[in-house]
Amino acid sequence: MSDLLRDIDEEALKINGIIETYLPKGTELNNTLVSAMGYSFLSGGKRIRPLILLKVCQLFEKPDIRGARAMAAALEMIHTYSLIHDDLPAMDDDDMRRGKPSNHKVYGEGMAILAGDGLLNLAYETGLSACEEAEDPSERERRVKALSIISQRAGYNGMVGGQSLDVEMTGKEISREMLDYIYKNKTSALLEGAFMAGAVLGGASEEEVDTFMRIGTKIGLAFQIRDDILDVTSTSEELGKPINSDKDNDKYTYVRLYGSERAAEQVERLSEEAEKLFDSMELHGDKSFLKDLISYLTKRKK
Repeated sequence: MSDLLRDIDEEALKINGIIETYLPKGTELNNTLVSAMGYSFLSGGKRIRPLILLKVCQLFEKPDIRGARAMAAALEMIHTYSLIHDDLPAMDDDDMRRGKPSNHKVYGEGMAILAGDGLLNLAYETGLSACEEAEDPSERERRVKALSIISQRAGYNGMVGGQSLDVEMTGKEISREMLDYIYKNKTSALLEGAFMAGAVLGGASEEEVDTFMRIGTKIGLAFQIRDDILDVTSTSEELGKPINSDKDNDKYTYVRLYGSERAAEQVERLSEEAEKLFDSMELHGDKSFLKDLISYLTKRKK
């Protein structure tokens, strides 16, 4: 596991170098906004979603690496904006993120909201620019499709939809089915988008894209349930954010419904199912890194 973590950190550094080029320079008039955007966007992290997108794309014979880099940056912008908004007092009210003060603790709530808005819109500017710059029609078609997938997974019927129901049901007793819906949208959706967009940019078939979607769904569910477990078993220092936030915010989780042991069993089952799907695919590139990454996401300690 230590070798994998080292490899992930090395890949994250490479991705930081890529995505940093897509963040605009501030001017005298918008420097505070751009600074707030950069504070969260460049704050580190494992860069899991862009890493998945790029690695999946490279599994195919003729990957569109240039397009994948742009879409990876756009995806990370969307993920970062969601974290900024998620930490706000009106949402989870978390003061720490990735071991640093949350955006609103540094820039204030109003600027944090605008920083999130800025990153969301910059994501679509970045993706659309990549579509316009495509050198041939088939390349452009793949990029448009990849951006469409990411957009759908991020929107009202994806991440935002799951987050909205999560907010609406806070403090209320909910069923397993409703909790799965929240998790599949709030967390799985962007991971699905990463797997699917990477496959599309690699030139995957519809069947292959669908398989990657199912892998993303299972990994997303396992990832979120693992997050529930860590919220009650880890420390603030390990996580880089407050623990027991679900309990403090009166949210229903797998741990609250079933206890840590049964929740861990669900993580194991989902992880095994995702790995079997991935193993069943015949792909051009080396699958070993992604296979290890899938395992790491469901067994991580922070």
